[in-house]
Amino acid sequence: MSHIPRRRIALRCALLVAPLAVGLTACGGDGNPLAAPPYESAAKVAYSVADGGKADPGKPLKVTVKDDGSRITDVTATDGAGRYVRGKLSEDGLSWQSTTALAAGAHYTVRVSTEDSDGHPGRKVLTFDTTPADAGLHVTFGPDAGTYGVGQPITAALSVPVKSPAARAAVEANLLVSSVPQAAHGSWYWVDDRTLHYRPGEYWPAHAQIDVRSTLSGVKVQDKLFGGVDKPLTLHTGDRIEAITDAATDQMTFKDDGKVVKTMPVTTGKPGFDTRNGIKVVLAKESFVQMKSSTVGIAAGSSDSYDLPVYWATRVTWSGEYVHAAPWSEGSQGYANVSHGCTGMSTDNAHWFFDHVRQGDIVQVVNSHGPTMTPFDNGFGDWNLDAAKWQQGSALGAKAAGLAEQGSAAVAKNPLSNPARLRPETA
Repeated sequence: MSHIPRRRIALRCALLVAPLAVGLTACGGDGNPLAAPPYESAAKVAYSVADGGKADPGKPLKVTVKDDGSRITDVTATDGAGRYVRGKLSEDGLSWQSTTALAAGAHYTVRVSTEDSDGHPGRKVLTFDTTPADAGLHVTFGPDAGTYGVGQPITAALSVPVKSPAARAAVEANLLVSSVPQAAHGSWYWVDDRTLHYRPGEYWPAHAQIDVRSTLSGVKVQDKLFGGVDKPLTLHTGDRIEAITDAATDQMTFKDDGKVVKTMPVTTGKPGFDTRNGIKVVLAKESFVQMKSSTVGIAAGSSDSYDLPVYWATRVTWSGEYVHAAPWSEGSQGYANVSHGCTGMSTDNAHWFFDHVRQGDIVQVVNSHGPTMTPFDNGFGDWNLDAAKWQQGSALGAKAAGLAEQGSAAVAKNPLSNPARLRPETA
């Protein structure tokens, strides 16, 4: 049997070597060595993991072949999750080395295709495990599973601080958010070294399912820090509820899926106690709160001090701004701003509002003389950052998801709730 010269085989089949199954048969035919079943090339192939040992995920994987005229034609390495390891084959075909990091605590399968000096194909399948990580990075998603308003943020709390841009990019690229119906493109924002918030370019779609998961398991983040296995999160949204208070006209317009359902007279903060402008979202609902001016630094005995029982209180800031019943100010509601920062309304209207909102619903104030709601330190103020500023908080930059294309649409997220800060602020 005469063999086709090896150089001719390489030229004719150069585009067919990988994937393995195609490369072994594409140039078939009588007299072609590649038409024969591949032989077991175990004696020729070695790799950088001792038999029975575990590989260090911090080091590259190297596969070599004996320099006896044999060469490597293709290497495919995958872990148990189906993730591929990229690598580079040497020009002489004697070695292959991974160019991306291995995952910690993972099981790998490596398929090596070879060719001997006569052009006969060989195959070797290798398996090995990597050592578990010395330290694990874990992610806790929030809020708890349930149904929320379309302004509800998604939060990711990290167990270990992550500071470098490269490490942050590695983390962010593995925190995945999807929704059905599909939301506008969004991205994560690094609030600090251990906290991220996610928002779409516009409010979430009404009646959507939102799925959040981490693919960080085994992924090298920095030094000896690898990602761990973490619990995914599924949320749902209800109707698109928006309550918009105009502090200039002292009216609240309540919308459900874009339709005006109710308009209510209100009072907002008086001069010196002006209600914050901007977009907030419902944090919690409390049917009764005892509001004391001493909790916000107003001295007892002053003309502005108070100690009041308050009903049907819907919280919109951690420092204590509410939408609540204020029967003592009904004569001013719709005409003047007389509160200490809260949005006050009649008891009946406050009860109705309380019954028709849920956590994550939109509460917006316009035309107040107060400052704009801050993004992260007092509630869900993230919607007050425009798209360009939001994207600056992503470690992936322009790759984040094209928020710049969404214009300056408002957008959402949340700060960590601190029980010590959950105090009544205004009345």
